[in-house]
Amino acid sequence: MTQLKMAKDGIISKEMKAVAKDEKIDAQWLCQEIANGHIVIPKNINRDFHPAGIGNKLRTKINANIGTSPDHFDLNEELEKLKISVAYGSDSVMDLSTGGNLTEIRKAILHQSPVMVGTVPIYQVASELLKNDKDISQMSVNQLFESIEKQCDEGVDYITVHCGVTQKSIQTLKKNPRLLGVVSRGGSLLMRWMRKNKAENPLYEYYDRLLDIARKYDVTLSLGDGLRPGCLADASDSAQFAELIILGELQKKALESDVQSMIEGPGHIPLNEIEANVRLEKSICNGAPFYVLGPITTDIAPGYDHITSAIGGALAAYYGADFLCYVTPSEHLCLPDIDDVREGVISARISARSADIANGIAGIQKEDDQISLCRSKLDWEGIYKLAMDPILAKKRRKESEDFSEDVCTMCGKLCAIKTSKKNV
Repeated sequence: MTQLKMAKDGIISKEMKAVAKDEKIDAQWLCQEIANGHIVIPKNINRDFHPAGIGNKLRTKINANIGTSPDHFDLNEELEKLKISVAYGSDSVMDLSTGGNLTEIRKAILHQSPVMVGTVPIYQVASELLKNDKDISQMSVNQLFESIEKQCDEGVDYITVHCGVTQKSIQTLKKNPRLLGVVSRGGSLLMRWMRKNKAENPLYEYYDRLLDIARKYDVTLSLGDGLRPGCLADASDSAQFAELIILGELQKKALESDVQSMIEGPGHIPLNEIEANVRLEKSICNGAPFYVLGPITTDIAPGYDHITSAIGGALAAYYGADFLCYVTPSEHLCLPDIDDVREGVISARISARSADIANGIAGIQKEDDQISLCRSKLDWEGIYKLAMDPILAKKRRKESEDFSEDVCTMCGKLCAIKTSKKNV
C-alpha cells in the first residue's frame, strides 16, 4: 500500500509520524495533505531510512545531483560526493550517472545513502545503447520500462520521467522557436526517439504501465520538465507551459491511481517571472509539490551559477516551491567535483532557509537567533558550531593575520560589539 493510499484511507503511517515530528506539525493534517496530493514522502518500500516530506507548508528540501559521465567515472568519488552532500545538509541525492557500471554505482549509492535517492531511468538505457554503438532511437518500449522497473526494484525512491514531452508539446515548440532549444538531456533523448520512430512518447502513451510500476514499489514520480527553458530568452514560453498543462493532467491521474507525484520546473527564469511560474504550477498541477532547478536568474555568470541559482531558489521557495535542486559552480562547464558539491549544497541550503524564515516555518529561526547570541558574546566556538560550514568559518578566522581570540581583523580594537558593551 502506498503512502498516498494509506493517507486516503485515513491511516497515519510510521513515515507520516516521523515527518510530522520532524516538521513540528499535526500528523492528521499531514495525512490529509498527502491524500490531497499536496505533500509527498518519497520512500521506496524496499529501502529503510529516515523519511522526509516535500510539499505544502513543510521545510523547503534540497537535492544534490551526483553521478558519473562517460568521460569520468569513479565510484569512490561519487560515494564521497554522497557523503559530503549529506554532511552539509542535503535532504536528497539524485544519481545521474551515465558512465561506468551504472547498476553497480546506483546500488552502492542506495546502500550507503541515509536520505532519499532519485534517478532518471532513461539515462541507463541511453548509456547501454551507446556502449553498443547504438542510437537512442533504437530503444524499445519494453527496454525503457524494464529499466524503470529494475531501478524501482533496487530501491530508488523517486524517478524523473519526462512524460510531458509529447507530439503536441513538440509541435508548440516548433511553432515558437527558441534561442537555445531543448536543454533537458532526458527530454532531448525522448524527442529524438519520437522523431526517428514517428511515434508518441512511450512514457505518455503507456502512462498506466508507469503508474503500475510506481504503485508497486511506492516510488514517487517526478514529472520532468523536458521542455524547460535553458536561458532567460526562452523563459515562460508557450512550449514550457504546454508541457506544464500536460503534467497537470498526469499528476491528477497519478493521484487517482494512488501514486505520489511532484512536478519539475525551470531552469532559467528572470526574477520578475519567478512568482508567476510558481503560482501557475500550483494552479495547473492541483497544488502538487514543485521541484525546481535553481532557477538561474542571469545567464552570464558561468563558474558562479551556484550564486545565480541561490538567488532564484530563495525567491522560488518563498513563493511556494517545495524542493530545490542545487546548482554547483561547475554548472554549464564540467562535471562537478567534491568541492563543487559542497558549495552547491550550502548555496541551496541558504536559499531554502532564507525562504523558510520569511515564510514562518515553525522553529526555523531558532539557530539564527542562537548564532546571533554567540556573536553578541564573541563566542567563536559557538559560532563555528552553528555555522552551515563550520570548517570554512574556522579556517577563515584562524588564517587571519594578527589573529586575536576576542576580536577579528575586520574591526580589531574598534569592534562594535565590545565598544557597545562599554557604553552600557
